[in-house]
Amino acid sequence: MELDPSEMGKVVNRLKRAQGQLAGVVRMIEEGRDCEDVVTQLSAVSKALDRAGFAIIASGMKQCLLESDGQDTLDVQKLQKLFLSLA
Repeated sequence: MELDPSEMGKVVNRLKRAQGQLAGVVRMIEEGRDCEDVVTQLSAVSKALDRAGFAIIASGMKQCLLESDGQDTLDVQKLQKLFLSLA
């Protein structure tokens, strides 16, 4: 199954923002910034990555449902494992 490129554009943008946030966290640590500020930014990076992961999984599920033609193509255990990997 291939993911919908139009939906993945938004995911890529989100990941690029997270990448910039993570670079900011590294910079903050190198500059000796306050622990609370660093943790706050790190939390934002983590949430952005989680949202990107959920969007990828949701797109995959949508793709499976649209292409199933009434056949059971969803591997529930695999989807559960993917969701739990983000928990």
